[in-house]
Amino acid sequence: MKWLILFGLMAAMAMLASQMARAGELPKVGADAPGFELPDQNGVKHDLKEYAGKWLVLYFYPRDDTPGCTQEACSFRDDLHKLTALGAQVVGISVDDSDSHAEFAKKYHLPFPLLADKSTEVAARYGALMNLGLVKFARRYTFLIDPQGKVAKVYESVETSRHSTEVIEDLTRLTAKGA
Repeated sequence: MKWLILFGLMAAMAMLASQMARAGELPKVGADAPGFELPDQNGVKHDLKEYAGKWLVLYFYPRDDTPGCTQEACSFRDDLHKLTALGAQVVGISVDDSDSHAEFAKKYHLPFPLLADKSTEVAARYGALMNLGLVKFARRYTFLIDPQGKVAKVYESVETSRHSTEVIEDLTRLTAKGA
């Protein structure tokens, strides 16, 4: 009987682990960035194609107006002039809706698009979807996409207090290579 209970617990843990697994695979450096067409905080649709010819900092984040997400967004906001000077644009994506994004962007004066991935399809294509069964959210991953639409850098481990600086350092290095 003990073995049966132990086996049942192990099976339940395996099921939970599989649900917590990331949906989809992370795009590899050098691969085409997965396309997207999503509405921003103002309901305006954004497509990956509109960023062709520019560097794109595409960052996924779990939830609007939470401490880590706020710190990350505000760091990108504060460093936006450095990023644009390097030819990059910033776009955030979470599974929150456009209304939530609008409140978040207004509260913290965020001048870049926050895209609503309500279907979770884009987060899944980028390997950034965390599925806990009833609750789904985006993992804190960032993708640096080059002007040709290729993934130039993947950030799976993000320290929100210095992430923007890290992206600027890598973008500076990558743009110097291409010069």
